[in-house]
Amino acid sequence: MNTGHDISLKAQIAFWLGLLAMLIFGMWLLGDVMTPFIAGMVLAYFLDPLADKLESWGMPRIVATSTILFLALVLCVIMLLMLVPLLVEQMGQLLDALPGAIATLVKLFNEHAPDWLKEALSRASLKNGANPADMAARAGQWIVAVARSIWSGSMALFNLISLLVITPIVLFYMLNDWDRMVATIDRWIPRRHAETIRAIARDIDKALAGFIRGQGTVCLALGIFYAVLLVMAGLKFGLTIGLISGFLSFIPYVGSTIGGILSIGMALVQFWPDWVQVLIIAGIFALGQFIEGNFLSPWLVGGSVGLHPVWIMFALVAFGYLFGFVGMLMAVPIAAAIKVVAHYALKQYMDSALYLDPACAAQTPAEAAEADAAQDSDTTNDDTPAA
Repeated sequence: MNTGHDISLKAQIAFWLGLLAMLIFGMWLLGDVMTPFIAGMVLAYFLDPLADKLESWGMPRIVATSTILFLALVLCVIMLLMLVPLLVEQMGQLLDALPGAIATLVKLFNEHAPDWLKEALSRASLKNGANPADMAARAGQWIVAVARSIWSGSMALFNLISLLVITPIVLFYMLNDWDRMVATIDRWIPRRHAETIRAIARDIDKALAGFIRGQGTVCLALGIFYAVLLVMAGLKFGLTIGLISGFLSFIPYVGSTIGGILSIGMALVQFWPDWVQVLIIAGIFALGQFIEGNFLSPWLVGGSVGLHPVWIMFALVAFGYLFGFVGMLMAVPIAAAIKVVAHYALKQYMDSALYLDPACAAQTPAEAAEADAAQDSDTTNDDTPAA
């Protein structure tokens, strides 16, 4: 009888599920407030290997942390002094220009779109009781209103101050105490399952490291690439659109989609009927996606995450709906962690009597695999027609 063990296992499962539920509820309740803390934790996780490297060279941990933070702050100050005034000005101008740009795009569509497409949209609009032009105008007004509320609202100012003030403090303490925190959490692990949990944690760390550190570098490279080339191509607001596209590339598919729509739409408004310029702008984003898909992501991210695109889209929608923008930022790393846990659970199931034939439950996995192979061979021989 393993009643004591069964009760202990059930109690542990209930405890950890309850803790997970509390964590999810806390994220949902404090989603906006958590942004600077999550940013500090992500940056600490990103920079921990660098701190470990400096520490291995004989530098005390606090000195290594202080050095990294000082260099990061100097870089941020330089970027803020050089880019922020220009970005703020361009963002305001972009928001002012969006309604007129959408109206111009609707006009161009009405003048140059093929008749079959306009008729199809007209039939769809009649069913919905709305005019396509009116729908586009209302959509543009809604987008501008939301963007303005995010950009100029008091909550945006609060979040900006929080990011500038709280994030460096969180980063310093998290980076300085990272190894001690990991050791403390390791002591909290139930002793009976310590090795199993550590193995799962190592797999999760491998997946998260590949995504957070690799994808962060990809975002930086793409933002610089898009911003420089769009400015060189003469696109209005090219700097802002390029940097936004690079930043949002941390969320798969979102950055390239939003950046491509914004840049090509603004190119049509600015350069029409010069198709060459419009194609150049589209080609910049096509080239960026080619470089990312064939060079940057395989080299910097690799196959460490290994999530199916459908699962990624589901995670983005689900976590974005539950936790807002913070949820979208955390969607892929959390989905990667869930994948690791689900893979372990599936392996345990396939090694258990629930999956194996009761007569073969005592066999080892290798013996079960050999028996399955032998059975498949016998079945193949039986199905072969006689000469």
